[in-house]
Amino acid sequence: MTNKVVVLGSTNVDQFLSVERYAKPGETLHVDNAQKAFGGGKGANQAIASARLNAQTTFISKVGKDDLANFMFDDFKEAGINTQYISKSDTADTGQAFITVDAEGHNTIYVYGGANMAITPEDVNTAKDEIAQSDYVVAQLEVPVDAIIQAFKIAREAGVTTILNPAPAETLPETLLALTDVIIPNEFEAAILSGISVDDKASMEQNAKYFLELGIKVVIITIGEQGTYYAVKDDSGFVEAYKVNAIDTTAAGDTFIGAFVSKFNMNDLNLTEAIDYANKAASVTVQRSGAQASIPLAKEVQ
Repeated sequence: MTNKVVVLGSTNVDQFLSVERYAKPGETLHVDNAQKAFGGGKGANQAIASARLNAQTTFISKVGKDDLANFMFDDFKEAGINTQYISKSDTADTGQAFITVDAEGHNTIYVYGGANMAITPEDVNTAKDEIAQSDYVVAQLEVPVDAIIQAFKIAREAGVTTILNPAPAETLPETLLALTDVIIPNEFEAAILSGISVDDKASMEQNAKYFLELGIKVVIITIGEQGTYYAVKDDSGFVEAYKVNAIDTTAAGDTFIGAFVSKFNMNDLNLTEAIDYANKAASVTVQRSGAQASIPLAKEVQ
């Protein structure tokens, strides 16, 4: 069965800087390479990953009325994404992300929201029928929370599973968490939300308990090269990551989300299968440079 997925999220132009190491405060370093990539943002990356991995994918987003937006529409259409609900802002430019990658493949990311922060609940309502007819609605936190809440309300009323990737991590209203069926933070985001550091198995269990007690049905905590912890009401476990030579970890988490939602079955709760597939996809992504350019096709993961 092909999953039908709606992703609500950000679209950014990525600006990459490659460096040997990160500068200390007050220090100036040379940049080895500077590159602009058309296409990025957690929402866009997750929609691209979902579509490339064979889910039927619709993307709700907002861009500026600038030349950069046209390049991204081309990328989305090439991936097979339904772009009907990507609108253009009259007041803001297309969002941008400034990404620095060091020699070991680790990255830091600074995000300018731009048009992403102009997405409204009314924009979401234009896609109401699409949301109601989907299997999963996925959102992150690079767009206004009130828009996410509206999308999740529509999904909940229609019996559609909601998936929240709480990144970048911030304090969230109870309303949003109450509408969330599946939450997928990394270890840092989980700690910020729960107040419990993710250091070992016991702390993972405590984190999961925190989210499960809020009414969330599935908790998945990604821990980079170590793998992925999952928990539901009556089961929990750990799925190991694949050991590869990481060049650039940009978009690895977004690839994981898109791959997971392309394989996940909420009714059968095929968690380990879907997580293992997502780990495989992310392991391909980290062996390449860039964001969307590094996200694999299904045949490459296979």
